[in-house]
Amino acid sequence: MTDCTHSRAQKFGKTETGKQRFRCLDCRKTFTDDTSKLNGMRIGLDKAAQVVRCFAEGVGVRGIVRLTGASKNTVLDLLCMIGQRCKLFLEDAIVDVPVTDVQADELWSFVAMKDKTRKRLSLPPTFVGDKYCFVGMERHHKLVLAWHLGARDIDQGREFLLKLNRACWQNKFQLTTDGWMPYKRLVPHVLRRADLGIVIKIYGKSDDTVRYSPAPIIEVKYKAGWGQPDLDRMCSSHIERGNLTIRMGSKRFTRLTNGFSRKLFNHEAALGLHFACYNFITRHTTLKTTPAVAAGIADDRWTAEQLIEMTAAYKAPNEPTAFERFLDKLPDDED
Repeated sequence: MTDCTHSRAQKFGKTETGKQRFRCLDCRKTFTDDTSKLNGMRIGLDKAAQVVRCFAEGVGVRGIVRLTGASKNTVLDLLCMIGQRCKLFLEDAIVDVPVTDVQADELWSFVAMKDKTRKRLSLPPTFVGDKYCFVGMERHHKLVLAWHLGARDIDQGREFLLKLNRACWQNKFQLTTDGWMPYKRLVPHVLRRADLGIVIKIYGKSDDTVRYSPAPIIEVKYKAGWGQPDLDRMCSSHIERGNLTIRMGSKRFTRLTNGFSRKLFNHEAALGLHFACYNFITRHTTLKTTPAVAAGIADDRWTAEQLIEMTAAYKAPNEPTAFERFLDKLPDDED
């Protein structure tokens, strides 16, 4: 079923489950509210919301298939569609938010393969290899203000700070980051109104022989990177705890498993869905509500159904319809 872009429609009976059907007066196509919000997919809003809740709890694709009974392709199509819509929605909804203390960090992940394998195979780094998720969070209401997925270089760092600049209210605030050097060059040009504080943690050698065990922190240095930051307010604990939430709430960030993303588009969609659920659906135990409510950009905690409905109008550029995805799966004709 392709999308109907016409505005004239009339009631056209009901489905077997009692939901109202409509028929377009121009192209004569029939649809329900659910299929129109899900880009023609006939999974139903209730089942789609169940899939979204599973994603928000860190369940993998195959686990969602077992829990919901939906097919693997349907689950992946929902992830890509709703996740990309959430990405666009967050960029539009989180704008000019009043902030006082912002923390930023970069979270490592990879797509398809790690950089060591990518270099050995001489593949370009555009769509595969190591990818970093830049995240900016307000310290007090815990709202994720902006995020960006890309390489850990100065160009991608500038893109992230531009998004963060758009999300924050045009007042002076303090920004705390780790010791990544490009921040000292980028913040004075992109975020001139922010006082940059840098927290550098120095790790010692671990006596534990277990692989991936964390080394002890032997020293923490606080430095002023730009402006006049308050040393007593420099802290990166909240954003690091947010990184743990991402790793626990998204299967694609779990280390030492086979749940990593094979496609960059899917990886970006998973992040968009995660941050939308974190900001608007998941109840924060410290705040006793969602970060969006605490920040004043939402009146109440959303449900998964509300998230799907609120993001339905945010269609990604050249987003394929359900019928187009079906055609792509057909084998090529052979003469």
